[in-house]
Amino acid sequence: MKFVYMIMGPFDSKVDRKAIGKNDNTEIIGVKNLEEAKEISKSLIGYADVIELCGAFGKEGAREIIDATNGKIPVGFVTHLDCQYDLFDELFS
Repeated sequence: MKFVYMIMGPFDSKVDRKAIGKNDNTEIIGVKNLEEAKEISKSLIGYADVIELCGAFGKEGAREIIDATNGKIPVGFVTHLDCQYDLFDELFS
């Protein structure tokens, strides 16, 4: 199984990526924004078995990635418990 995890932030997707795991079956890719993530996701059709997104994408971003891949790759996204909202808001504001 090929697993791709995308994290959104001040990244350059051409250099901010790393394959790990047995046979490099897991890849982490840093993307600068949702538009770049959608383009990369399209290129993963036929390559990745699953895409997992960092929490910065949220539900709507995950939906846009699903649409970009025409629903051909399962897409999940990381979230956190409600009691952590203040900490995340402080960190990312």
